[in-house]
Amino acid sequence: MRVDAHHHMWDLAVRDQPWTADPGLAETLHRTFTLDDLKPLTEAAGIEASVLVQTITVAEETPEFLALAEASPLVRAVTGWTDLTEPSIADTLQSLKESPGGRWLRGIRHQVQGEPDPEWLIRDDVLRGLTAVGEAGLVYELLTLPNQLPAAIKAVAGLPGTNFVLDHCSKPPITTGELEPWAMRMRALASLPNVTCKLSGLVTEADKDWTVEDLRPYTEIVLEAFGPDRVMFGSDWPVCLLHATYAQVVEVTEELTEGLSEAERDAVLGGAAARVYGITPGL
Repeated sequence: MRVDAHHHMWDLAVRDQPWTADPGLAETLHRTFTLDDLKPLTEAAGIEASVLVQTITVAEETPEFLALAEASPLVRAVTGWTDLTEPSIADTLQSLKESPGGRWLRGIRHQVQGEPDPEWLIRDDVLRGLTAVGEAGLVYELLTLPNQLPAAIKAVAGLPGTNFVLDHCSKPPITTGELEPWAMRMRALASLPNVTCKLSGLVTEADKDWTVEDLRPYTEIVLEAFGPDRVMFGSDWPVCLLHATYAQVVEVTEELTEGLSEAERDAVLGGAAARVYGITPGL
């Protein structure tokens, strides 16, 4: 089973996405993206299941995504958003799980990359929230920049009861070709057993005229550090459209993993995501 472990959707008629109006993004992203747009792309790529990931820090978005998953045979898991720092975080998570479509809630994410404090993840109130996520049986998705990885390492190491997923390989500096200190920090994070990594978002960290060889050093480090069983493909659609089509993201992932064994490649292209997000064929 092939799984797209990371994509988004939004409807501007329901809610604006102000970030998409930024210069350089608006022409491509400032419009509505729905399941009807995505389904032909996943069908052409042989994708049987997907993980719909939160887009903005608005509490109403998560129930909307859960309802969408309830009605869709493609979306088999949702990563939502809620305020990790609220005192009633455990009750909020339970309420989401019991809401219509709540059976599809598998993870929580906050856009840590936008937090000015590089140690936001290890604040006491955040750690308490991360603990509650683990106790609710959910994963926590880390959307970090390379300078936030040290705090991510501390958080993951200190909370062995919470499973973490690192989004977009923590956005390495592909445009400059630099590997360090990103690579060292990624290896340190990967040494912890309760974290997996999404092979996603790399094309938009590269130049617009990227090549496979631009992405290869970063992919190789991720695969070596985490091992294929803890790496999962994600398209990051529609954000990927800034630099690549959905088909191109699938194709480059296939090319970057062609040196793996069949079982290892199956893990990256679906098996790891199915395990982490509890995705079962036909359900």
